[in-house]
Amino acid sequence: MDPADLDPRSIDTLNAIMRALRTPGTGCPWDLEQCFETIAPYTIEEAYEVADAIATGSRSQLCGELGDLLLQVVYHARMAEEEGAFGFDDVVEAISTKMIRRHPHVFGDEAARANPPAKGFWEAAKARERAETATAESLLDDVPLALPALVRAVKLQKRAARVGFDWPGTVDVVDKIAEEARELAAAARTGAPDKDHVREELGDLLFTVANLARHLDVEPETALRETNAKFERRFRSIERELARRGQRPETSSLEEMDALWNAAKAAERKSDGPKS
Repeated sequence: MDPADLDPRSIDTLNAIMRALRTPGTGCPWDLEQCFETIAPYTIEEAYEVADAIATGSRSQLCGELGDLLLQVVYHARMAEEEGAFGFDDVVEAISTKMIRRHPHVFGDEAARANPPAKGFWEAAKARERAETATAESLLDDVPLALPALVRAVKLQKRAARVGFDWPGTVDVVDKIAEEARELAAAARTGAPDKDHVREELGDLLFTVANLARHLDVEPETALRETNAKFERRFRSIERELARRGQRPETSSLEEMDALWNAAKAAERKSDGPKS
């Protein structure tokens, strides 16, 4: 049956569309050329676009982006089915089983449901499952390399912290940040700085800042996204005010733009309450 004639609200229709696209001879030439490695970058991109839709607050955009992300799951599952590895139903079964297993306080017996979950219960459940099927040589082996660097830094630090390799408190991490900042400044201070050394010291500083975020229970990726949005919002305000004056940023002085930045900052504080 032509997928165009099926219920567009059914997951079976989406799976049928993907089967048609991947059918040799009658499918889409581009889709037929793809493999896990070529599709993976699109999967990551779609996840970021979901996050962007959430950040902008557009629910209609979020609906569309979630559909794009779901397509990625269907795509990978179809390629795996072609290999005889697994299919979409196996993906659904795996996550359904996992969700029930990791939520005994919701799906368990009466005694289990009577106990509220402890903080960090999800990570603890993952750790138990890894221990039961452990084949890795290191605690860090299954932290995905493809994660954004800040996200991966926090995950690496969390793994090490489980065995006691961690700073005692936030004060210690702040002191380490100051130390790393001094080392970066020293590396960059020379007349012809060694770029490799500077990059290494900058990496150390960023890694330690991510560690502070972990100690403060703040997602550094989210915090930086919010600061990016704040910078963009305020810089656009500078551009608008300069345009009103018949000026452009490139023909304005730093002092003028800094004053407009402070004005935008003050306006935000007045309308939304205290902010940095």
